Amino acid sequence: MSTSIVAYRRTLLTSLVIAVALAFSFTTLRLSAWEGLLPFFGWMETTLFGVIGKTWGAAFAVIEAIHLLAMALLGGAVLVSEGRLVGLLLTEVPARTVIDKSHRLFVIALIVVLFTGVFMACGVAMKIYYLEVFFYKMLVLSAGILFAFFIRRPLLRQDLDSISPTVKRCIAVSSLLIWFTVAAAGRWIGFA
Repeated sequence: MSTSIVAYRRTLLTSLVIAVALAFSFTTLRLSAWEGLLPFFGWMETTLFGVIGKTWGAAFAVIEAIHLLAMALLGGAVLVSEGRLVGLLLTEVPARTVIDKSHRLFVIALIVVLFTGVFMACGVAMKIYYLEVFFYKMLVLSAGILFAFFIRRPLLRQDLDSISPTVKRCIAVSSLLIWFTVAAAGRWIGFA
């Protein structure tokens, strides 16, 4: 096996996982898997988070506000990092500093988004079960997490000057597309 392929095994594995998940989402297996999830979503509404989310609207609203603030922080971290990666933002600050600090903010925001998202999902589990866009959001969110930690982060750990400007642009554009899609799907859930 060539060293170039070995060097990109995480990228290839992540791409394979994303491709399999996408292929799965367009097959009839998706329908049987979806039907099998009904008891799980029913159970989610009976958990403590589900009961609080359904019973106390104020608690749900506060958690949702925290979720949205964390999404704004996540989006800001992505915009700043990718903007610096392509040389459009914060050009007077070393790229390594911007990318590393924004990655830390990204991780914190992602953790908050995931925890608050689970709480909110428990409160409206049966509603989101019947929303197809929720499952697409989860697919894109999973792809985004895999991309951020198994493709983008390992690639950007090396010397940034040794990475081709085209590769940097592709990474930045891919990251922006993924996270904007996650945000758009989340907003679509809110309208549904």
